[in-house]
Amino acid sequence: MAIFNDYDKYASAYDADIEDNVYNALYERPATLALVGDVAGRRVLDAGCGSGVLSQALAASGAAVTGVDLSTNLLAIARHRLGPDVPLIQADLDQQLPIRSSTFDVVVASLVMHYLHDWSGPLSEFRRVLAPGGCVIISTHHPFVDFRPSGQGDYLGTFEFTEEWVKSGERFLMRFWHRPLHAMFDAFTAAGFTVERVSEPRPGAAVRDRSPELFEQLGREAPFIFFILRSDDRDPSPAGETPSR
Repeated sequence: MAIFNDYDKYASAYDADIEDNVYNALYERPATLALVGDVAGRRVLDAGCGSGVLSQALAASGAAVTGVDLSTNLLAIARHRLGPDVPLIQADLDQQLPIRSSTFDVVVASLVMHYLHDWSGPLSEFRRVLAPGGCVIISTHHPFVDFRPSGQGDYLGTFEFTEEWVKSGERFLMRFWHRPLHAMFDAFTAAGFTVERVSEPRPGAAVRDRSPELFEQLGREAPFIFFILRSDDRDPSPAGETPSR
C-alpha cells in the first residue's frame, strides 16, 4: 500500500533540498518574508514549520517565533537548527491547536494548505490565535497551475491528486488537494477573514542567476499564490483554550 506525505521518512532529504533550491529558497521563501514585512518584536506562529528554515529567517529578523508541525523528525531537525529558545509544538493543523487565543501578531502558513482537505478548521484556529490587528500570510499551490498535472481537467472542482517528488536523489509519493480560487476566497470569508492582498510574484535575480530556464518559466506562470488575510473584527467562535507550551 502506497504511503503519501511521509515527512518522517524523508525529513533529512527534504530539509537538504529546500534549504537552497529554487522553488523554496529563492522563490517562495523570499516572497513570503516580503509579505510578512518587519517582524522585529512581533509574535509569529509558523504553522507547518517543517524543519524550521522559515522560522530561522523570521527569528533572525527579530521575531518571537513559535513553530508547529506534525512531523516528529522534521521538528527534530528544526530543534537542531533553531536551538532551545524557539518553542516548537507537535500538533495537527486539522485539530485545535494547544495555544491560547490572541497569542500571535502574525500567523504564517507557508506551503501547507494544499495538504488539507477542509480549510475551515485550520483557518478558524489561525483566527482564534491571532491578537487584535494581526494578520495571516498564506502561500499555497496556485490552483491554475496545479490542476493541470493532476490530470483531472477540472479546474472548478475540489479534489485530491498525487505527484512523485525527487528530493536529494530520493523519490517520494505526495498527495495534495486542488481547490479553485473562488473556493479559497469562500473559505477565508467563512472563517471571518478579509483578503487584504493577493500576490503572484515574479522570480527575482537570484532565480535568474541560478537557473535562467526556471527564471523564464516562473516569469510566465506562478507555481504558488500568496494571500494576506485580516480578521473582520468579530469575536472568533468560542473554543476551549489550552495553555501555551
